Amino acid sequence: MDSKGLVAHAEVVKYSRTNSLLLQDLVAAEEPLQIRLEFEKAGSWYKKDLLVTMRSPGDDFDLAMGFLFSEGIVREEKDILLMRYCRQVREEEKGNVLLVRLAPNPEIDLAELNRNFYTHSSCGVCGKTAIDAVQCRALRLEDDPDWQIDPDTLMALPHALKEHQTGFKYTGGLHAAVLYDARGKIQLIREDVGRHNALDKLIGAALTGSIALERRKIVLLSGRVSFEMVQKAANAQIPVLVAFGAPTSLAANLARSKNLTLVGFLKQDAFNVYSGQERIKQWVKKSLK
Repeated sequence: MDSKGLVAHAEVVKYSRTNSLLLQDLVAAEEPLQIRLEFEKAGSWYKKDLLVTMRSPGDDFDLAMGFLFSEGIVREEKDILLMRYCRQVREEEKGNVLLVRLAPNPEIDLAELNRNFYTHSSCGVCGKTAIDAVQCRALRLEDDPDWQIDPDTLMALPHALKEHQTGFKYTGGLHAAVLYDARGKIQLIREDVGRHNALDKLIGAALTGSIALERRKIVLLSGRVSFEMVQKAANAQIPVLVAFGAPTSLAANLARSKNLTLVGFLKQDAFNVYSGQERIKQWVKKSLK
C-alpha cells in the first residue's frame, strides 16, 4: 500500500448478496509522525523527542506549527528557526521524523517539555501524564457587540465544505477543519485522519500564512468537540467554533469560561448553541420552561 499522501490505494473484496469482487479502492492514509525539538537553554543545546502522532501524511509543517502553538511552546512563526525532515533515519522512517529547531528562548520550560506527548489519531489529552497538565491558559475572548452571525450563514457552511474536502470525497475517512470569514467564505481547509491533527494543521497554516484567526472568524470541525479541541481554539483566539457532532461537558464548560461561541449538531436547517449565543442573531426569543 502506498500511503505518502492523504489518500492511499488498497485492495478490497466487496461483498453483496449475489457475488463478491476484488477491487482497487482508496483509503485514508495513516502513518506515524515523530516531532523532535532542538532548542537552546542557558548556553547549551538540547534535543527532545516530543511527540509521536498518527496522522495523514501531508501538511506536516502546518501540523507541527499548530501543535507547538496550541501547547504554548511557540507563539509565532519566528519562534522556529528551521523545520525539516530528518535524513539519518531508517528507510521506513523517511518523511515521518520531523526536526524543529526553536529560536533561543529563555522562557522555555524544560519540565513542561518532559510531559509525555504520545498521542494517536483520535486522542490528544490522554497523552498527558497528569491531570494538572489538562488546563487552558488562554485569555478570555473579548466581546464584539457589533458582529452577529446570521443563522443562515452557519447552516450554509456544510454545503460549501463538500466542494473542498477532496480527501473525504475519495475515502470517507478523513476529518476536516475549515476556516471561514465572517460571511461564511472558506479561507483555509486541512484534512487528517485525526480530529486534533486537522485543527492543528489549520492553525499552523493560518499562522505561517499570516491569516488572523481572531476577530470575526469561524472554524468548522467535521466531528465531535472535545475539551482539547476547544482548548486549541481558545489558545488561537478563535471566536466561533462549529461542529457537525456533539460537544462534551468539559468542552462546553471551557467554551463558556473563555467567552467562545460553541455550536454543535450543525445541519442544513438547525444547530445547537452551547456557549456565546450573543454572537448569533436571534430569530425568535423564547424562554425555556
